[in-house]
Amino acid sequence: MVLFISVSGILSFVRQFLIINHIGAIRAEHDDFSIRFASALNQLALLKSMDGADMEWAKEVKGNLYDMVVEGFQLLSRWTARIWEQCAWKFSRPCKDLVSTASHEPVSLSDYEKVVRYNYSPDERKALVELVSYIKGIGSLMQKSDTLVADALWETVHAEVQDFVQNILATMLRTTFRKKKDLSRILSDMRTLSADWMANTSKPDSDMQGFQHGGEESRGVFFYPRPVAPTAAQVHCLQFLIYEVVSGGNMRKPGGLFGNAGSEIPVNDLKQLETFFYKLGFFLHILDYTATIANLTDVGFLWFREFYLESSRVIQFPIECSLPWMLVDHVIESQNAGLLESVLMPFDIYNDAAQHALVVLKQRFLYDEIEAEVDNCFDIFISKLCDTIFTYYKSWAASELLDPSFLFALDIGEKFSVQPMRFTALLKMTRVKLLGRTINLRNLISERINKVCRENIEFLFDRFESQDICAVVELEKLLEILQLAHELLSKELALDSFSLMLNEMQENVSLVSYSSRLASQIWTEMQNDFLPNFILCNTTQRFVRSSRVPPVPVQKPSIPHAKPNFYCGTQDLNSAYQSFARLHSAFFGMPHMYSIVRLLGSRSLPWLIRALLDHVSNKITTLEPMITGLQEALPKSIGLLSFDGGVAGCIRAVQDHFNCWQSKSDQKVEALRSIKEIGSILYWMSLLDIVLREVDTSQFMQTAPWLGLTPGVDGQAMQFQESEDSPIISLFKSLTAASVSNPSFPNSSSFRVLSRQAEAADLLYKSNINAGSVLEYSLAFTSAVIDKYCSKWSVAPKTGFVDITTSKDFYRIYSGLQMEYLEDAVQVQPTHHGMLGDSVAWGGCTIIYLLGQQLHFELFDFSHQVLNVAEVEVTTITSTHRNSLQGLEGILEAMKKARRLNNHVFSMLKARCPLEDKQACAIKQSGAPLHRIKFENTVSAFETLPQKEA
Repeated sequence: MVLFISVSGILSFVRQFLIINHIGAIRAEHDDFSIRFASALNQLALLKSMDGADMEWAKEVKGNLYDMVVEGFQLLSRWTARIWEQCAWKFSRPCKDLVSTASHEPVSLSDYEKVVRYNYSPDERKALVELVSYIKGIGSLMQKSDTLVADALWETVHAEVQDFVQNILATMLRTTFRKKKDLSRILSDMRTLSADWMANTSKPDSDMQGFQHGGEESRGVFFYPRPVAPTAAQVHCLQFLIYEVVSGGNMRKPGGLFGNAGSEIPVNDLKQLETFFYKLGFFLHILDYTATIANLTDVGFLWFREFYLESSRVIQFPIECSLPWMLVDHVIESQNAGLLESVLMPFDIYNDAAQHALVVLKQRFLYDEIEAEVDNCFDIFISKLCDTIFTYYKSWAASELLDPSFLFALDIGEKFSVQPMRFTALLKMTRVKLLGRTINLRNLISERINKVCRENIEFLFDRFESQDICAVVELEKLLEILQLAHELLSKELALDSFSLMLNEMQENVSLVSYSSRLASQIWTEMQNDFLPNFILCNTTQRFVRSSRVPPVPVQKPSIPHAKPNFYCGTQDLNSAYQSFARLHSAFFGMPHMYSIVRLLGSRSLPWLIRALLDHVSNKITTLEPMITGLQEALPKSIGLLSFDGGVAGCIRAVQDHFNCWQSKSDQKVEALRSIKEIGSILYWMSLLDIVLREVDTSQFMQTAPWLGLTPGVDGQAMQFQESEDSPIISLFKSLTAASVSNPSFPNSSSFRVLSRQAEAADLLYKSNINAGSVLEYSLAFTSAVIDKYCSKWSVAPKTGFVDITTSKDFYRIYSGLQMEYLEDAVQVQPTHHGMLGDSVAWGGCTIIYLLGQQLHFELFDFSHQVLNVAEVEVTTITSTHRNSLQGLEGILEAMKKARRLNNHVFSMLKARCPLEDKQACAIKQSGAPLHRIKFENTVSAFETLPQKEA
């Protein structure tokens, strides 16, 4: 039973001293007082705005306000006492040593860490922050109304004093103290000292009917209360005289000062004296309104730790041990939406401590310590706060950009939503008082967010540079999230333009700079990794990394790591977007091309196109000696394949023809690689052309109504409207004319400027309507490069007729390379796509087509001839001899696929680069061939894309 009582007693003490057990009642008191005090201020403001208000109502309003101020002082005193009590309890009950989770051994802690750092639970820290916020909030509310309530308080105090000295004391002198000369003299001195006799005559009688202060016989003195409060000396004198009257000079009066034992003063009079005595003591606090509030809201004692510094023999404790910083850090780390607006309140502890150190203790070294800690804490606070704000807005943006269908399909879609947090009040603060300095918190946050955005862009570029080109979709998505977060933040803060920051990080600020960091990185990736190591699948329109070709070693930095807010904000959102990025990480296709176009824009994209075409030129130049070497190694005569030997005989014959290339295996491999890279670039250009055409069409649909353009009869040609000017020019010209004709129109010159700008915009957009095709430009560029080697790769026959047996033109070389490549691919893998992909066909067929050798290739290609023999053989042999084709199905199927792919490439080239008007190989009436008619390149591309200087 004794143990039970002891435990229950301890629990009752804990409940009494810990704020967490009272915070609910304190919260209710705070809300109730805030509402009633604001209502009392509104009543007083209404009273001051009225002329000739009712005196009784005025007295009631001012008296109610006085009572509210008294109640506010009492609340502040009680709440501050709660903090004192909890601190005393914590200092008397330090925590025990912690146990390390790794070694399971106790961790040695300093005495101050035991009583402060590790002695407050998260709930207790939250309750303490909330109570400090309530104290500072109510104190600030009362302090701001100082000038508004001063007259009302003084008038109420004046009325209380005058009612006592002019009416109550007068009644006592007439009754109780009439025959007591000594006491009557003291009471008369009190009246002489404090009575305001001018208040009786300062207003006419008609105005003083409501102020009747007297006894039961209604013979009291009428006076008009004035906002003239008694001085502190008057108050102290009144207290002393009351003490003299009651005690009679006896310092040890039995029953206390106002006890009734042995007193000659009646109980009623003694009670009135006691009541007024205590009121006088409180008047001093009312009259010193500002100092009282500062004293009641002073919580600077939470910082002082000199005793523990002496006992621990250290100069200073770490910042983590400082209770004010612990509270600030708890608010930021907990991310409690209800506490965020109070995150600055704990800094008032530093203000109070600094004021106490300078004014009360008069110790400059203490102030210096506080100032140094505040500087450090505030820097860390700004960093952590901006990090929290940036994380929230980044998560908000990522959540907004998530695919709704993805969220709808998930049962746990709620975890990707972001709980709203109230940062608006913090982001609008421009005047934060800290140690006598005024800090513009909004500017500091803006500067920090600008820096964080730039760091985030830098990180995203570093991350992209450590991956292959397939990561461009992820880069675009992460930049889109960052841009939306920047847009949301810009509604609250004055931030730099996102495009400006992006250009700075891309080193693309100069007006004459057409390259950029991103464009250079894409080009580097294509040159070093994409073109050598990726293969094309024409069916899916995708490039994939080859598993057969030994990858070219590429030195890349390791992938950088950062906090989740540099990605999408939270771990859950990061996982969702990483799942999306993985869908596009194993190939390069149309989604990646869209991302490149949007990221580079019209400024850097031409530079990348020109760099790729220069690479084509270099590859063709590199290819020329290889082709020459293979031409020289060919036998003098290679005839058509005979049908007599069947498919197997034809294949053996081809192998015999090209045995001469066995010593040139390296040249063959390098030639195929060069042709593959040329084909990859041209196919990449075709994908780019599709994307740009879609972008141009979208832009045209937006600008056509303003430019006055309408589709022609065939749906393609555009014709202008009959009016001379486009609608946008006509609109601004009419506005300019109206502003000029109306003299009262303000600032008419601005409309003339807008009219000239409209004319410039009209010319700019009309000039971009007939933009050329990137693919056509690329083919024209390639054709111009090939022209230099036409005499070597397309030799006119000496006889004037088509040369069948002795030709060593490019189509014959490519046909041989294709044949050997197909045979090697079948031996290694049933499908040839795993070796070099379909880019070889695109490169080889494009060169053949631009050389005018398509018909020659289709007639004399070895794989075509073998397939022709196979078709004839299949139709002529009997069922008993069908086993003659066994073992050749793989090579025949590969040849068929190659023929279909070649035909597809030729059909595309005919559609995009027709040669009807510039026939490269025509037939004269005599039957002799006419080789390589020179033709001019089309105007479409060369005038619209930048030319590289010679």
